[in-house]
Amino acid sequence: MINRLLVANRGEIARRVFATCRALGVDTVAVHSDADADAPFVAEADLAVRLPGNTPAETYLRIDLVLDAARRAGADAVHPGYGFLAENADFAAAITDAGLTWVGPPAKAIAAMGDKMAAKALLADAGVPMLPTWTEADQVTDFPVLVKAAAGGGGRGMRVVRDAAGLAEAVARARREAAAAFGDGTVFIERYVERGRHVEVQIFGDTHGTVVALGVRDCSIQRRHQKIVEEAPGVLSPQVRERLHEAAVAAGRAVDYVGAGTVEFLLAPDGEVHFLEMNTRLQVEHPVTELTTGLDLVRLQLLVAEGEPLPERARDAHWMRGYAIEVRLCAEDPAQGFRPATGTLRRFAVPGVDRGFGNLQRAGLRLDSGVVDGSTVTVHYDSMLAKLIAWAPTRAEAVRALAGALARAELHGVATNRDLLVRVLRSPEFGAADVDTGFLDRHPEVFAPLLPADQLPLVTLAAALAGAAGRRASAPVLGGLPSGWRNVPAFPQVTRFSGVDGGEVEVRYQLDRSGALAEWSVSLAGGGTTSDAAPAVTVVEAAPDRVVLDVDGTRRAFRVHRVGSEVFVDGPAGAASLTELPRFPLPTAELAAGSLLAPLPGAVTRVHVEVGQRVAAGELLLTLEAMKLEHPVLAPTDGVVAELPVPAGGQVDTGAVLAVVNPEEDPR
Repeated sequence: MINRLLVANRGEIARRVFATCRALGVDTVAVHSDADADAPFVAEADLAVRLPGNTPAETYLRIDLVLDAARRAGADAVHPGYGFLAENADFAAAITDAGLTWVGPPAKAIAAMGDKMAAKALLADAGVPMLPTWTEADQVTDFPVLVKAAAGGGGRGMRVVRDAAGLAEAVARARREAAAAFGDGTVFIERYVERGRHVEVQIFGDTHGTVVALGVRDCSIQRRHQKIVEEAPGVLSPQVRERLHEAAVAAGRAVDYVGAGTVEFLLAPDGEVHFLEMNTRLQVEHPVTELTTGLDLVRLQLLVAEGEPLPERARDAHWMRGYAIEVRLCAEDPAQGFRPATGTLRRFAVPGVDRGFGNLQRAGLRLDSGVVDGSTVTVHYDSMLAKLIAWAPTRAEAVRALAGALARAELHGVATNRDLLVRVLRSPEFGAADVDTGFLDRHPEVFAPLLPADQLPLVTLAAALAGAAGRRASAPVLGGLPSGWRNVPAFPQVTRFSGVDGGEVEVRYQLDRSGALAEWSVSLAGGGTTSDAAPAVTVVEAAPDRVVLDVDGTRRAFRVHRVGSEVFVDGPAGAASLTELPRFPLPTAELAAGSLLAPLPGAVTRVHVEVGQRVAAGELLLTLEAMKLEHPVLAPTDGVVAELPVPAGGQVDTGAVLAVVNPEEDPR
């Protein structure tokens, strides 16, 4: 029996495993980096052991430190979560060699599937269908192709290449990114299937020779080859579903699989099934399988690790019921091309959530989150904040419930991909299950923010009125007077904000003697005002945290949350994050023209040019690495490199000057 379990991971998956352990009466042990010392998963563990350092290489990827932590905490078992060491055969072997129970597949199975080229050969012999694959760029004769990392997953190291000209550079970049993310730069090249669907089968094996399939998940909605929406059981014909189950079970039996695993496939438009890879761990998207089967997959992992056979209920997936859809909510800035974002979560609240993690009830919403109010999102780890999952009797009901909860969520302080997820869920094509891995490329409209431009004036007006109400409420004297009261009214009240599309807005409004809104207007940066087209607005309520406006006879409520100068407004049409600007701003240093700034904290891995070198617009100047991804910094215009203040290997914070390019003067 497992009595004390160490989870060799962090964030949401650590909290997920702890939830099941609490239900089973198993003691829990967390390991944490210095950056994670105050994280929710650390607080929820019975015991926690510090791994000195911040980066994964210093902490969570150190087998010796994790083993020492298990010894010090008296753990008798280790669960790897997903990511980090979860698919490391050496780690699995080290755990068992130390006399601890390993909650995962045998090291031999991990090693067999970890070498993806060898795995393809092994499973091809077992009758699992494969795509054409090459190991070297000069072997490729058929395009388009997909360059993939041989180790790890999560889309890192992947590149689609449509002709021979770009293949060598794509392979080089994929190798660098894979080495940074997984410590292994090996890549291979695979035939790319246009409009294919990414589908996968959850399998489970026990030590008694049983391997079962627990249904199919559709994970086709992807960005940068990373899944962002997953669903089960997937809209598939019974014939395709059966072929997928058979191929997945054959893959598991080929390696004598034990524990939870996922066999991933590409479903071509013609209905052909092609093996992609096998992940020898619990997947991020496992909750949709749990909600449609009613099975706690972490509980099954622990039972199998203790030598128990799979329960009879897990041997027959034909009784699956309903539909579950999951979205991955990530700290990403849409205004910066969805680059990973950092900062402090001022508020993280999703309405209507029944329960988190262990909620296997077939109803409502489930939230699996690694963060809470006040959590800090750092540059050291993956950008995923949480997963929100909806279950309903039908797919349409699940889609609607999930989109509605996301749209109403209060996500303050860190930019996220929430608006993109809502627009995907509400798109007619997704509603009709017309999905494939190229969905986002064909539907650029889903990248638009939820808040329409014509609603921005009302949002900023609500922010200004709430700010005035807050100042009035805290006024030591005269707090009971109407806002902006004057004996002889002459000038409107003025509030300026930044943060809307990177620009500034100025709100002007005037109240009459009764406190009613007499007139108002919003001016946008660069000119333009809404005063001519401003709708008739009546202030129904104006409190520091809530403003209700009657707009042409329709009431609209806005929730307002203020932290210092930061103002977060959630309204019926969408949300906005604003920064109230001071009335009398202090002078600031002026940047040199042509300065290129770091969009987020990271490390400069390579500098491709020299000071004095002439460059063309779009030319690669240097490469910044942050949150396990490479971010190319390109020349904004033709010109000459004037400054390169950060050498290769240098660490930078957001806003640091990375390079200065003096624009080339027009000879005319």
